[in-house]
Formats: sequence, structure tokens, C-alpha cells
Amino acid sequence: MNKMLLVFVLFMPLSTAAQVTVPGTEGGTTLRHSVFGIGLAAGSASGMGLSFRHHLPAAFSYQITGGVIKVDDKLHYDIGAELQYDFIRSSSTRVFAMTGLGYYHAGDKDNNELEGPARAGAGIGGEFRFLDSFHAIIEGVFTYFSDGTILPLPQAGIYYYFL
Repeated sequence: MNKMLLVFVLFMPLSTAAQVTVPGTEGGTTLRHSVFGIGLAAGSASGMGLSFRHHLPAAFSYQITGGVIKVDDKLHYDIGAELQYDFIRSSSTRVFAMTGLGYYHAGDKDNNELEGPARAGAGIGGEFRFLDSFHAIIEGVFTYFSDGTILPLPQAGIYYYFL
């Protein structure tokens, strides 16, 4: 079942038509100016929480993500960044390669209970529009944890774009 879902997600952008409008393209597929987005992201390599994204007029984009939760004496926070390079950017979809870094903390203020708090990842992703300026992304990322673990993990996000 999971393999079928992965195949569907990877090939769905190739068969959809005009469901994604990349902001700032003015009828074409090339960005004429920078486009900014804010939203929520969840990923083990490049951060979980509030996220800021900047699409440059070139094929590159970057995002910065972070979040914090404190319950009783337990503090959980993370900060991450991601760089993306577009392979396909059209009026129907965006497919990109990504690399990201993140740092995660769980425990009390001075003691991180995570065995692999620093993370790095690389993979591919797709972005799809589901409302006017709202877009969803999904990524498949090989994530390296600082304790030596390497896992293929998903990342996802929802963004609102403005110029």
C-alpha cells in the first residue's frame, strides 16, 4: 500500500493539468521576481513548525523552519533550513531536489535527550496547488542523524504565497 501511494504521489504531477499556478509567473513558467510564502512544515531533516519560504527568480528556493513547545519541565524545539533546486516548474506543478539541515532538542533546558539531535537530508519533492495561493509540498528525504542512523523519511508542508 505504501509503495502504491509513493508511486501515485511521484507520478501524479506528470498527469495533472493546470492545477498549480506558480505565483509570479504571469502566464509563463519563469519567475520574474521573488515570491515569498509562509506556512507550516513537518520534517525530520529540515525542521517542524512555522516556515518561511523564498522562491528566487532563478531555479533556487530556500526555506527556514522552526518550532517550540514547552509542557511542564520538558522543552521541545527545532530549527532547520532547506535549499531547493527546481527540475520542473510549470503552471501545473513544481518538482525539485532538496537538501536540508536541522537541529532538534527534547528534554529539559540544559539536557538534550535525543541521541541524534543534528540532522541532514537530501531528496526530491513536489509542490501542488490546492487553493488560489495555498500550496502543499511532499518530499522523500534520506535523513542522516548525528548518531549515525540514516533513514528514508517523508516531509510535508502547507504554504500561503504572496508577492
